[in-house]
Amino acid sequence: MKKILLYSAFLFVLLQNLAAQDQQFTQFYASPLMLNPGLTGAFEGRYRVGTIYRDQWKKVLDNPIRTFAVASDLRFDAPGKRVHDDAIGLGLMFFTDKVNVVDFSTTQIALSLAYHKSLSADNRQFLSLGIQGGLTQRNVNYESLEFQDEFDGLSGYVLPTGEVLPENNFAYPDFNVGLNYSARFGRTGAFFAGLAMHHIMEPRVSFYGDDLPGEKLYRKLSAQVSANIPIGTSRTSFLPRVLFAQQGPHMQINAGANFRTALGKYGSTAFHIGGWLRPVRTESSFGLDAVVALVGIEFNNVLFGLSYDLNPNALSFGQRQGAFEISIAYLGEYQNEEILCPKF
Repeated sequence: MKKILLYSAFLFVLLQNLAAQDQQFTQFYASPLMLNPGLTGAFEGRYRVGTIYRDQWKKVLDNPIRTFAVASDLRFDAPGKRVHDDAIGLGLMFFTDKVNVVDFSTTQIALSLAYHKSLSADNRQFLSLGIQGGLTQRNVNYESLEFQDEFDGLSGYVLPTGEVLPENNFAYPDFNVGLNYSARFGRTGAFFAGLAMHHIMEPRVSFYGDDLPGEKLYRKLSAQVSANIPIGTSRTSFLPRVLFAQQGPHMQINAGANFRTALGKYGSTAFHIGGWLRPVRTESSFGLDAVVALVGIEFNNVLFGLSYDLNPNALSFGQRQGAFEISIAYLGEYQNEEILCPKF
């Protein structure tokens, strides 16, 4: 009976989808093309490849909810004669999210383009505008579901169901836009601020198509702020980060900081440690969704990050419900050997 109720609850949420929200990563800076299209090509190098993996509810579900993304972007000089070093960014992203309880998945592929306009003769300030277009597919495997009328009263769920179900997959186009400002100060200090709008057209996301009017993926507005602040001799840096996102009636804030400490004679290896909080607001409540801890290591042009989300509410029920993430990024032909840090 518990299994039937669990399946029914998931099916209701997935098929009705009345308040659809985006999937998300705690290490949001590690998936920049998902965060803000204006960050496409926003790095000091020629190309970047990154991947991030997340699983959650591992202590509650036999098969946890898994989310995976991989992206690659290029940065090259803008054509034509100019005084400033303008640049163009081109990126490709693949994303998939799977709820194994009912074998429900969301898959997306998107292409993004950004122009980085230098605002100063020394190229220490840039204003970037990016656009992104993609195709998203949602799929559910009905064979993994069991309904009450399939139970024969003796041997199990072997009878055919009388449930009227829609097609088990559909696809829709999606468009996003983003703006990002970046500035350098001193030898290694930096500041980043961005705004993004996702799902500009608010696409319909119902398995029932036009039969249930009004179902849509809410437009999402987000703002991101980050900085790299050297401490002392600049072997150590303070990296505060804040992400604010509003999507329909739902709001969240990710706020925290990392400390980066350079290791070795030349500082090409570095260690990161930090954490932050994630308060959220829904239609009926406001509270703390997660407390996050993170560690990371840099080695030359490669950055590894590990984080764990702990849900404080789950502790009151005696459960250690949380989410684990791992991210890996590589910057090719990196142009600044003094410091390599995760940034927007």
